[in-house]
This record gives sequence, structure tokens and C-alpha cells, in this order.
Amino acid sequence: MGAGHLSIEYDPCPTAAGEARAEVRRQLEGWGLSEQSDTVELLVSELVTNALLHTASRFRLTLTAAHGVLRCEVADSCRRKPRVFGTGVTEDRENGRGMFLVDALARRWGCHQDGPGKTVWFELGTCGTDGCGRRQP
Repeated sequence: MGAGHLSIEYDPCPTAAGEARAEVRRQLEGWGLSEQSDTVELLVSELVTNALLHTASRFRLTLTAAHGVLRCEVADSCRRKPRVFGTGVTEDRENGRGMFLVDALARRWGCHQDGPGKTVWFELGTCGTDGCGRRQP
């Protein structure tokens, strides 16, 4: 797999998550990474949904593939950092479950302040070897 880069800005509308998933699938197929599409689409959907829930402004999705690593970033105008809640979250608590999935499935993830907002990112391995892409101890 060669290096690749994609960056798209979205309006904060209900169709944005579906549009982002479809674009991610197309891009991963083009990069020869379609075997990771389901996981990446799920995690992208979680980050995009967070951006939609917590800000009413445009947000940017960036995918980068290089050196055996696929990195996804979602930048929005909200400074509130995401929180991870475990599987024991009660039904009256809707927020935080998506970041539990990101934490469980991504090799690494994080959040950094970015001007007036933040960027939340995750990484997966793309090397195709056993264990590649799993969280490193």
C-alpha cells in the first residue's frame, strides 16, 4: 500500500455521518485497504456523530495512510474533549459509548486542542501482519 491523503469538510447536517462513511469506504478501496473498511467506517461514524452532537458548525474529516498506519482525524469547533464510558453505562446516559468503541478498536487515539476547537484522532495499522493494527501494550 502506498501513501494517501484525503481531507473533506462537511456541513453539520443529519446526512454527514453517512456521507463520511461512504467517502471513507471509497477511499480505502482506492488505497487497497478495503479489509479494514468496516472498522474504520464504524470509528469514523462515532467521531463524526460526536462532532454533530457537540457543535453546530462545519467539521473536517482527514484520512492519512503512510508507513503502515491509517490515521483518521475529525476536527470541529467544540473544545470539549471526548470521554470514554465503559460498557456499564446506564440507559439514561447516551454520551460516551462511541468513544468506548474507539478506545477498544483503535491502535491509538487521542485529542488535541486545535485553535478554537479540537481534533480527535485514531490510528490503525495497515501492514497486513498478524496483530497489526491492534492496541500496542
